[in-house]
Amino acid sequence: MTARPPSENPSEPGPPRPANGVPAPAGEARPAAKEGKSEKAARNEKAAGKTSRSGKAEKPAKAPKAPKPPKAGTAPPRTPAADPAARDSVAPEPVGATPAGGTPEPTAPTPRKGSGGYVVRPAPPLADSDRHRLLHGSHHDPHGVLGAHPGKGGVVFRTLRPYAKAVTVVGEGLRAQLHDDGDGFFSGVLPWRQVPQYTLLVRYGATDGEVDEVEVQDPYRFLPTLGDLDLHLIGEGRHEELWQALGARPMVHQGVTGTRFTVWAPNARGVRVCGDFNYWDGTVYPMRSLGSTGVWELFVPGVGEGALYKFDITRPDGSHTLRADPMARRTEVPPSTASIVTEAHHVWHDEEWMAHRGDVPVHEAPLSVYEVHLGSWRPGLTYRQLALQLPAYVKDLGFTHVELMPVAEHPFGGSWGYQVTGFYAPTSRMGTPDDFRFLVDTLHRAGIGVIVDWVPAHFPKDEWALAQFDGRPLYEHADPSRAEHPDWGTLEFDFGRTEVRNFLVANAVYWCQEFHIDGLRVDAVASMLYLDYSREEGEWTPNEHGGRENLDAVAFLQEMNATVYRRCPGVVTIAEESTAWDGVTRATHHVGPGGFGGLGFGLKWNMGWMHDSLDYVSKEPVHRKYHHGEMTFSMVYAYSENYVLPISHDEVVHGKRSLVSKMPGDWWQQRANHRAYLGYMWAHPGKQLLFMGQEFAQGAEWSEGHGPDWWLLDPSYEAEADHRGVRDLVRDLNVVYGRTPALWQRDTDPGGFAWVEGDAGEDNVFAFLRFDAQGAPLLAVSNFSPVVRHQYRIGVPEGISGWTEVLNTDAGRYGGGDVFNMDTLKPEAVGAHGRPVSVQLTLPPLATLWLKPV
Repeated sequence: MTARPPSENPSEPGPPRPANGVPAPAGEARPAAKEGKSEKAARNEKAAGKTSRSGKAEKPAKAPKAPKPPKAGTAPPRTPAADPAARDSVAPEPVGATPAGGTPEPTAPTPRKGSGGYVVRPAPPLADSDRHRLLHGSHHDPHGVLGAHPGKGGVVFRTLRPYAKAVTVVGEGLRAQLHDDGDGFFSGVLPWRQVPQYTLLVRYGATDGEVDEVEVQDPYRFLPTLGDLDLHLIGEGRHEELWQALGARPMVHQGVTGTRFTVWAPNARGVRVCGDFNYWDGTVYPMRSLGSTGVWELFVPGVGEGALYKFDITRPDGSHTLRADPMARRTEVPPSTASIVTEAHHVWHDEEWMAHRGDVPVHEAPLSVYEVHLGSWRPGLTYRQLALQLPAYVKDLGFTHVELMPVAEHPFGGSWGYQVTGFYAPTSRMGTPDDFRFLVDTLHRAGIGVIVDWVPAHFPKDEWALAQFDGRPLYEHADPSRAEHPDWGTLEFDFGRTEVRNFLVANAVYWCQEFHIDGLRVDAVASMLYLDYSREEGEWTPNEHGGRENLDAVAFLQEMNATVYRRCPGVVTIAEESTAWDGVTRATHHVGPGGFGGLGFGLKWNMGWMHDSLDYVSKEPVHRKYHHGEMTFSMVYAYSENYVLPISHDEVVHGKRSLVSKMPGDWWQQRANHRAYLGYMWAHPGKQLLFMGQEFAQGAEWSEGHGPDWWLLDPSYEAEADHRGVRDLVRDLNVVYGRTPALWQRDTDPGGFAWVEGDAGEDNVFAFLRFDAQGAPLLAVSNFSPVVRHQYRIGVPEGISGWTEVLNTDAGRYGGGDVFNMDTLKPEAVGAHGRPVSVQLTLPPLATLWLKPV
């Protein structure tokens, strides 16, 4: 699912041509044809003393006075070689100018006279090597050849303007037409000691006698836009705001408005900028190399927001490749692939949220997450339209956060965003980057945090994106056996290369700083950590210690987490890590028994709990006693990491069935199992995550093509009450959860949990206590059998006068049978489950109860 840029798309028209058949300019967009002479052309003709179309002679401009020679004993004027800033600040100063009417020395070709009476002498011939490299896009220093430079006999002007008929240098009191050197080169020597301020008047083919002229700034008269500090940090791989230095950035440089283009391509022989502003012909805009950093740079005057662009890269073998900007902050809507020049204009209104989001550490705070695929939650909505619906829906259900499946730009919608080509650009399918900022801002103002899925493990092979970006492996590992991802047909990042690691670390910071993101859920961490991930014997090489750990990836994850937590207070990082790697959520400076410091994540997805618990509830109740341990095993390792309990999109696709459809029995039993399972999940130590559609017991698998089955909640649907009941339960689960610190305050503290009944496999019953920081308890009891259990005795803590239900998943309003414990339950001095006092409960079938002290 890739698309060619406009210059590669045969279905799109080529560059427009004037009526006389001369090709359109390659250096800048030609203004639309007009009937009469433009005001600018009229002014230019007047300055040159031309005859108007009416035949009346116009008064020629006065020639500037020759400056007085310097006094004896004074230093000569500084030249740009000594003072680069002088190139834009000094006025013309003639040297040996031939006065009007004088006879110049004979040269070939004949010198031209400027309007000020100064002779435009031919410039020294351009070296064949320079000419060839400029025309073929392989020149590393075009600024050393093009532009204006002091030389023998004055200032040498040279420009490359393919398709132009003539080029004139224009300045204050200066108008001089350059010599045509062929191949689009124009040059001349003007008798000035220092480089003046100037523009270029470029003339193209005439139409019906009308001159087609465009006045432009010369890109090759500007100093570099990156300073030594930026280049040093890039070279060291420590530029934590890399997006401020690389990519396309509108700016005012040396008093001129334009866009700075920068790109990292260390293996390129040359790089040129092309876009809709030069008809996708980069000949006129070769970039300069900024030394050993591998960065190429060019400031292009007159180009601003909304311009489409790519980089025309000359590979080491001399061939060319047209690439989207790896640092692009906005892109075309797929399948189009060009990058877009952009700036942020959104004014944030979430100051209160940002100031207090980190007041309580996330593992000690309530965290209930609604996972969303933005493109299909309400198909067809833009970011701004989603902002009118999503925050209200999530707030009504009581979730504290949303987790957005990847929003970075990706070419193929069927990848759900997990094969990223634009790591710095929110997908343009739903709007602009500012539109996405508006959505995040609106969620924050509704009191809802925003977590995004972040994919630093791999990237697709699209030929216009990152793969062999400058002709050689650059972002991917140079060893093909380590570059190829065996499962997904993608390429793995080279985490050992400092610039690549910088690209990714800065990207994590970028999302948090530029878009106020509150959390990063890092995808596919296990595939990064192990050299033998999905590889057979002989398909991988051990690390320097003989182990299978990817030491480069470990160092990258540690650096990323440390940097994000240092720069972005209140942000949490979450690892989707499916193995028993030691120390995923341990601090990076704490070395574990395996000899590694922790990876530094804040939370980790508990994939073991997810698989085990789903396997248990998918069994018929009569068989569940043989799988009882699958529900209790999670507590063996519950405090080894800080966990999230995820029922994610991965569990409701590709034939795995939706959550309610995994449950056995008839429709009533399926819904009852679904509700009981959610009640058990919300009470279990760890934070909760539920994928969209499961909150109302959608029966079909999720599809990115149509999203949740919202029609199930249409009052005209006969089973609407069944689905609405489950959604009402989810709302109440979140409300009671948020009001009950025992359910979240000590999620990572073993003292916050105690089994009451963990061995009742014959009964399919689980009972446990949760405690808050002050020791206040909540009792959770789940009955995963389809029978009512009367007078079921449960041991409880001493010193509590009575217990009352605060939530019952069998309530009639949820679609249950309304089996309740109506009255306050008084403890009896009857020992049970190792406790001296107990209560007798009525356990509804396929239900979970929560009870609190009176």
